Amino acid sequence: MLFEGGFTFANFVTDVFAVFVFILWFWLIITVAGDLFRRHDVSGFGKVLWVILLIILPYIGIFAYLLTQGRGMAERNEARAKQARDDLRHIVGFSAADEIEKLDRLKSAGSISPEEYSRLRSRVVQ
Repeated sequence: MLFEGGFTFANFVTDVFAVFVFILWFWLIITVAGDLFRRHDVSGFGKVLWVILLIILPYIGIFAYLLTQGRGMAERNEARAKQARDDLRHIVGFSAADEIEKLDRLKSAGSISPEEYSRLRSRVVQ
């Protein structure tokens, strides 16, 4: 316990905050390690250096990776999500053209408004 006096509200809040910080750090290290090992543009030697930094200086390593590779992480996550969406469409058998055709039928039947049609169409085209 951080403070003297047994179980007090201040001790409880301090413990909850410590647990929250630990969970946040654990989530960040898993996110960073997952991104690092999925990358094809970093050599094995570069990955080893990052892992050593993450083990020896975990907080600095995580923050350094996020600062230097954050934009790339977002782009890679977006590309993976788009690829997963396209793979799912391919497996299910629906293409973007099929979805647009369905939206056209719904719009002509009056089931959806033109604004809703354009919003849904933009989502399908992405």
